[in-house]
Amino acid sequence: MSGASYNFSLHLAAIVFLATLVVSIACIRSEDGADRVSEERDTGHQGRSVFLANCAVCHGADGEGQKGWRARKPDGVLPAPPLNGDGHTWHHGDGTLYKIVSQGGAIYDSPNLPQYKSGMPAFGDTLSHDEIIAVINYVKSLWGGKTAQGLELPIVESQALVSEADPFPEEVP
Repeated sequence: MSGASYNFSLHLAAIVFLATLVVSIACIRSEDGADRVSEERDTGHQGRSVFLANCAVCHGADGEGQKGWRARKPDGVLPAPPLNGDGHTWHHGDGTLYKIVSQGGAIYDSPNLPQYKSGMPAFGDTLSHDEIIAVINYVKSLWGGKTAQGLELPIVESQALVSEADPFPEEVP
C-alpha cells in the first residue's frame, strides 16, 4: 500500500469512527435528554502522583504527549499520544483505558494490524486497581471543557457516554 493510500485509509477510518461516535452519543442520551457523566473516583492527589511517577516520562507532565505522535518512529513504534484531550484517549471507554494501562499496548498486537505497534508498557503488576482508576480519572481531569470538532458536548461527557457501555472493571480479589 502506498504512503498516500495508507494516509487516506487512516483519515477515512478516523472520519468513520468520529461519525459513529456522534451517532452513538445521540442514541445513548437518557430519555429525559440529560447528559450522564460517569461516577468519578479519586482524581486528586493520588491520580496526579501516579501520573507523574509513571506516565509523565512518556506522555509529558501536562499530558501533552510526544512530538509527532501520529507518525511512527524508525522502529515502527508510535510515540506516546497526548492525554490532555488533544489526542484520541477520550474516544475510549473506561474499560478500554483500564485494559491499556493494565496490559499495555501489546494487547492490540495482531497479524490483522501489522502496522500498529505501541510502546505503551503494562502497569498491571506495578499499580493497584484503584491506582489505575485514579490515574485514568486524573487524565480525564486534564481535558477540561475541550470539545471536538463536530461534537455538541465536551469530550469528557462524550467519553462518559462511551464508558456506560465500557465501564471500569470490578476489582478482582
